[in-house]
Amino acid sequence: QMQLVESGGGLVEAGGSLNLSCAASGSTLSRYSMGWFRQTPRKEREFVGVHRSSGDTYYEYFVKGRFTVSRDNAKNTVYLSMNNLKAEDTAVYYCAAGNPNDYNYDRPYGYDYWGQGTQVTVSS
Repeated sequence: QMQLVESGGGLVEAGGSLNLSCAASGSTLSRYSMGWFRQTPRKEREFVGVHRSSGDTYYEYFVKGRFTVSRDNAKNTVYLSMNNLKAEDTAVYYCAAGNPNDYNYDRPYGYDYWGQGTQVTVSS
């Protein structure tokens, strides 16, 4: 059973940067695609980006060019680097592990394991 623990959230001004980490234990991260999602009280959980087990990365349009997903398999950790943050990026950010296919890598149901989430607040 894989456990995921996110860290690195916090309060940042608009235009600033934050780096989130997601540490995995109980299983080898390299076997999985690692996704990042976010959620606010008003919205369903939405896809942010993914680092697939193949090495390919994909991003939702509203973060493309600003966010980067990377992984360090030796450390069993995946990262979300967020730059040029906007107020609308405020949310709880979750990392997830699974083996989604080409049709559901951007859907929560494509993933089997989830972290507890970390709050990111961007002040305008």
